[in-house]
Amino acid sequence: MGVEMNEIIIGDSIIVKGKPCFIIAEAGVNHNGDVEIAKELVQAAKECGADCVKFQTFKAERIAIHNAPKAKYQLKTTDPSESQIDMLKKLEMPENAYNEIVECCKKNKIIFLSTPYSKEDVDFLNILGVPAFKLASITAAEPWFAAYTASKGKPVILSTGMATIEEIGITVNEISRTGNKQLILLQCTTNYPSRYEDANLLAMQTMQKEFGLLVGYSDHTQDDNACIVSVALGASVIEKHFTLDKTIAGPDQSASANPKEFSRLVNNIRKAESILGSQKKEPCEIEKENLRGMRRSIVSKKI
Repeated sequence: MGVEMNEIIIGDSIIVKGKPCFIIAEAGVNHNGDVEIAKELVQAAKECGADCVKFQTFKAERIAIHNAPKAKYQLKTTDPSESQIDMLKKLEMPENAYNEIVECCKKNKIIFLSTPYSKEDVDFLNILGVPAFKLASITAAEPWFAAYTASKGKPVILSTGMATIEEIGITVNEISRTGNKQLILLQCTTNYPSRYEDANLLAMQTMQKEFGLLVGYSDHTQDDNACIVSVALGASVIEKHFTLDKTIAGPDQSASANPKEFSRLVNNIRKAESILGSQKKEPCEIEKENLRGMRRSIVSKKI
């Protein structure tokens, strides 16, 4: 089942098992609909060491009906009397602002990605020239939408929060039927913030074995631990929500990493990758220098 695991190229980044992981700063809707804040997020993500900054592309009227309830976590982080569609309208980024954001990414030499929520969004981002698509966890149970996105022929990174292995299998097969073999699956827990005990990182390895795909982790916990463990378990992609200020208004701000926290995360990921080394068992250079003085020698004993 699934497609063959191989290297995937997104912009100037090569994503392949055993190499440094691709780190995504998920700016999402933390711009609150303001293009200037979005550009500040781009610059800050680059300064933190992220490979990519990702936004969300949608029109509220296309993804929510007027009486749609908010998610439980959104009731805590935003005005509970406000409808979901009214909240989403305030978080939309105008289409005419995207060229500014893309140019800002080019200027700062960081990869631009965005998550589409409708066919119109996919078409818009494809024309905009995104090098890949990042799909939200809801898409793991929407094989038709995942397949439409994959039909554009660009790499697809798919989060799998809330999904069973059977649902993921159906979606992976539909993507495979398009002929697009550039797919990465991310383990994810759809709750903001999420608990350690819900991270279930070993499921990432299960998906890798089941589908023969590159895998990674989209994190909603409140520190670096889950991301570091996922790197040790073979993650090729790490995604974490990113904000300029955890205290400003918005549904995802408080559960996101600020620049100081994100910089620490990137640094700790790169340290973890260095610590892991390679699978080859042989003495390192400093051990070779120490070998002569540390190993025992054959000597004669005077009786």
